[in-house]
Amino acid sequence: MKNIQIIDGADNATYSVFQATEAEFDAIFPNGRDIELVEDLIDRLGEEIAGAVLTPIWTRPILKRDALGIHGTLFYDNDRRRNHIPTSKRQVDWNDGAINQAQRDLFAKHR
Repeated sequence: MKNIQIIDGADNATYSVFQATEAEFDAIFPNGRDIELVEDLIDRLGEEIAGAVLTPIWTRPILKRDALGIHGTLFYDNDRRRNHIPTSKRQVDWNDGAINQAQRDLFAKHR
């Protein structure tokens, strides 16, 4: 199972974590991605298939303290962040101006 953190526009800012099977994760985050906007997921898969992929995930919440890593981040109601997310939708591709030197060094090793 892989862990997906949900970042939504809600004021409660819970940023919950849910578990996904490998197949579900690969459908949401293809080609090595680890970031996705739900609007792009729906555009890519269609509303029916995206719903079929996401529905079982909502039945598998996990406490953050029990999660052994965050494997992907799924954004809801965050279209305003679209211009800040790397076009590759990979964490290691953030703009150097948005991260500190330690992150730049780490991410350079994983590109």
